[in-house]
Amino acid sequence: MAEYATTVTQDTIGAVQLEIGNNQNELYFRKPFDPASYDLELTFRLTKFADLKGRGCKVPQEILSKLLLTLQHNEENGQQEEEHTNFMQLLPQPRLGIGMDSSVTPLRHNGLSLVQTTDCIYPIVDEPYMMGKIACANVLSDLYALGVTECDNMLMILGVSIKMTEKERDAVIPLIMKGFKDCATEAGTYVTGGHTVVNPWCTLGGVATSICQINEYIECNNAVVGDVIVLTKPLGTQVAVNAHQWLEQPERWNRIKLIVSEEDVNKAYNRAMDSMARLNRTAARLMHKYNAHGATDVTGFGLLGHAQALAKNQKKEVSFVIHNLPIIAKMAGVAKACGNMFQLLQGSSPETSGGLLICLPREQAAAYCKDIEKQEGYQAWIIGIVEKGNRSARIIDKPRVIEVPAKEKDGSLW
Repeated sequence: MAEYATTVTQDTIGAVQLEIGNNQNELYFRKPFDPASYDLELTFRLTKFADLKGRGCKVPQEILSKLLLTLQHNEENGQQEEEHTNFMQLLPQPRLGIGMDSSVTPLRHNGLSLVQTTDCIYPIVDEPYMMGKIACANVLSDLYALGVTECDNMLMILGVSIKMTEKERDAVIPLIMKGFKDCATEAGTYVTGGHTVVNPWCTLGGVATSICQINEYIECNNAVVGDVIVLTKPLGTQVAVNAHQWLEQPERWNRIKLIVSEEDVNKAYNRAMDSMARLNRTAARLMHKYNAHGATDVTGFGLLGHAQALAKNQKKEVSFVIHNLPIIAKMAGVAKACGNMFQLLQGSSPETSGGLLICLPREQAAAYCKDIEKQEGYQAWIIGIVEKGNRSARIIDKPRVIEVPAKEKDGSLW
């Protein structure tokens, strides 16, 4: 978006220096976070303050589904409050809740609903400022998945690792908080509070809230046979951040060094950070223009996991079939070299702050992709189709891998 095309100096963020021209794909300069400039040990790495990554830090999807049943209203046994039920029946807006990207709660004020979400992640990159931006963008994505483009308020949730020294804490935490705040500002909202605790691991997240009229959000369950499936960000973020960490781990680097160069890995890492910190706000806005029938965001359960969750919630008997996998350049090769570690081509590799997975009318999908590229300078891709089925999702046996970008350009990130 236009407001992202700014110059941020070392003094303002302390962690990363960017100068981005009129086209935000043009990367002229990036200075990585330098621990020495904050009088920290050269070996300081933010990612060391969380032990689990990828699928390892998620409750398995099938177990989570069972656990969430305890939060559901049990209407069959009459345990839902009758008075509240009668009130809800008088409201014209739908109520969405457990298991969805965001909850939608009709308010007592006629015509308004509370749309709200919360999310937390662990550090996955070593740039504190960018990690703050990624954490904020990740929270907001759950609103955008419902087509909500205006966030009225944000709260920040922050767990400061007990393993950090006071010097590390005082240097790094303000940078993370500034990144979170700057991303919220970019989204047109404010951080008005939150909660901070000490914790064995560093945790970053928040709460995003919007008060909406019924036309301001899009229900996620109206896909029909003949729709196509669009993805608005490339896959492979988990592979890219792991490959970057392996540059300092010779035994792991040896597994992939014949596949990618150090320069390739650094570029993929920067592409991953850029993608994860980018808001899905424009993608959400265009969902209204092009009559989207539903969407979700692709995060910790991977492309296939989130596609299955979206398919399961459809009103009609449909299934999703995915044919194309847009992946950050060179990361498909890295994933293949690592065997089944990432399961990227199987759709199970976790993503952080990934793109929106959107069901669109076939005749409008190409225009959607063209419009988002015109407005943002980033591609979106038609990756699959909606066909008649049993509310499931699958990836074909030999999906087409789309390298993103298809061609390297000097002086350009994408």
